[in-house]
Amino acid sequence: MEQYKNFYKGKTVLVTGGAGAIGSNLTQALAELGARMVIVLDDLSSAQEWNIPSFSNVLFAKGDILDEVKLKRVFFEKPDCVFHLAAFFANQNSVDHPERDLMINGRGTLKLLEYSVLSGVEKFIYASSGCSIYGSNAPLPLKEEFMSMHLSTPYQITKMLGELYCNFFQHHYNLRIVKTRFFNSYGPGEIPGQYRNVIPNFIYWAMRGEVLPITGTGEETRDFTYVGDIVEGLLRAGFFEEAVGKEMNLASGREIKIVDLARMIKNLIGSNSDISFVNKRKWDTKSRLLASVEKAKELIGYQPNIPFEEGLKNTISWFKKNWANISNGVQFGPGVSSAVRDIYVKSK
Repeated sequence: MEQYKNFYKGKTVLVTGGAGAIGSNLTQALAELGARMVIVLDDLSSAQEWNIPSFSNVLFAKGDILDEVKLKRVFFEKPDCVFHLAAFFANQNSVDHPERDLMINGRGTLKLLEYSVLSGVEKFIYASSGCSIYGSNAPLPLKEEFMSMHLSTPYQITKMLGELYCNFFQHHYNLRIVKTRFFNSYGPGEIPGQYRNVIPNFIYWAMRGEVLPITGTGEETRDFTYVGDIVEGLLRAGFFEEAVGKEMNLASGREIKIVDLARMIKNLIGSNSDISFVNKRKWDTKSRLLASVEKAKELIGYQPNIPFEEGLKNTISWFKKNWANISNGVQFGPGVSSAVRDIYVKSK
């Protein structure tokens, strides 16, 4: 076993947002690597309890990262390492609910950093968003050195704020911080819904034979990253000393057109769903996304290795296996997103 995997044996690790797609897969990996305890803190606002891996060394604490009682409970266990994945996700949700976004992504991150200092956490790994903080005018491929003040949603602003708070706590309190920037993650464990990502929603609608709505022309590209590759990157980021104080992209380093994505999902499922096109949302200003992963390769040996079609097959297989739980938990509630969804459905 590689050295960075042995690192977690016997350790106590806190994973905020541990019921989500990345968090649940990270929790399972840590439990299987022999962590003494993996503490999952999640309010289940965008995930389901059945998605949390069931291991004797996994402790689930239901609550959000603003809950002082729950924070005291989980930090009482003296975690050696914190993976802060919990967030008010994502762009449209933050546009609809900007104050809640600020409280969770801003104040919630601040509280976790404060508790980490008080309890003597050895390392704090922050999940930032490369899709957000680079703005719409950054040159491709996106590199860590480029920063933008021209952000278009509250979510983008608060993910940047989280990085800035991390910088402060590192410089002022010597908290050992690693900032990881995710790009369009997908894979087993992500439940579809009103504010979720395009891949789980497309799979859900395709399995039901519903229309697959594309905002824009379909020629837009994204850097879709398989959850297993992100988990591998996080495990490495928590181990390598070279990563401390640094920020790095965790991405696939390839572009996929949204229309090609829709067609691939249809073909893999054997769905007769139509594809429709509607106007972009006002905040959706990026026609292309492509990340450089050279810095992560250099610092932590990160190497994404799951081919896109294989990742989609794995995700569809997970959907089929968990269809009863998924279909019972899907919510497309009121709000701007659901109003637009109504247009999608009527266009079929």
